[in-house]
Amino acid sequence: MRILVLLGLVTVVASNPLAGVRIPLSYHEEIGFPLAKRIKETEDRIFAGKDYETVLRENGRIVGGEIAPIAAHPYMAGLVIMFLGIVGQSACGASLISSTRLVTAAHCWSYGQLQGLQVTVVLGSHFLFYGGNRIPTTRVVVHPNWDQTTLNNDVAVIILPQNVTFTGDIQPIALPGYHLDDQFIGEWATAVGYGRTSDQQVGINANAVVSHVNLQVISVQQCQATFGTTFVRESTICTSGTGGVGVCNGDSGGPLFINRNGQNILVGISSFVAAAGCELGFPSAFARVTSFYSFILHNM
Repeated sequence: MRILVLLGLVTVVASNPLAGVRIPLSYHEEIGFPLAKRIKETEDRIFAGKDYETVLRENGRIVGGEIAPIAAHPYMAGLVIMFLGIVGQSACGASLISSTRLVTAAHCWSYGQLQGLQVTVVLGSHFLFYGGNRIPTTRVVVHPNWDQTTLNNDVAVIILPQNVTFTGDIQPIALPGYHLDDQFIGEWATAVGYGRTSDQQVGINANAVVSHVNLQVISVQQCQATFGTTFVRESTICTSGTGGVGVCNGDSGGPLFINRNGQNILVGISSFVAAAGCELGFPSAFARVTSFYSFILHNM
C-alpha cells in the first residue's frame, strides 16, 4: 500500500509471489485521498437538509448487507487525516483500546514524504464526516521500526487529548494479553472498516457507513506463498480470501478481531491487500497485535 514515492500509482511484486500478485504501495494517493473525498461527497448528499436520525431511517440497507448497529462495533473509529503541506484529507480506520488510546496502521500517519499534521478521530457514528464524538489530535506514536519499503511494523498508537466517555456506542476492545503465543490459525475473525464492500461497488451508501466481513485466519506460510517473505513476516497475521472475501482498499488501520467466550479480542490491524482487489481470492494482511503488544502497552 505504500513506499517512498509521493505521487502516482506504485505497485511492487513481492518476493516469490504468485504470478501477477501485486501490493499497492501508495495508499494515500491511490486510495486514502479519493476515499475521503468520495465519502465526504456522499455524506453531504445524504445529509442535505436532514438530521442524523432521519438519515439512519432512510438508509437502512447498504450494498452487500444491512447497516449494523453502532453498538455492534463500538471500538471502531474512523480517521480523517490531514498532512503537512498537502491540501485535502485522507481516511483510515482505528480501534479504541482505552479512554485515551487507539491503534491504527503506521502508514495512515507517516508514509514516504507524507507526514500527518492532524487526525480527527470519529467514534460512535455510522458515518465518517457526520455524527458521533469527533476528537482532533496531533499526537500519534509510530512504531520505531516502521519500514515503509517492506510494510513491516505497520503499527501506530493515537493519543487523545482528553478521556472519551464510554457509552453503548463507544467502548474499547480488549487486547490479547492472555493469547500472546496464539497464532489463531483456522479461527474465524471479523474485519471492520469504511472501505468498499466489493471491487465493483460504486453504491453511495456503502461508501458512507461502517461494514464488516468474516474471515478465516491462515498461516504465515500460506500468506507468504501469495505475497512473499519480504512483506509477510511472523509479525503479520493473514486471512484467507477463498470465496472472494477479504478486506477492500480503504480499510487500512481498522480492526481484525476474534471472539473468545463472548469477548471480542483485537488480533490484527489492517495493513495491505492485493492491488488486484478484494474479491479475487487473495489473502488480506494485518499487523499481528500479539507481536506489538509491548509497544502498545508502552504507549498506553
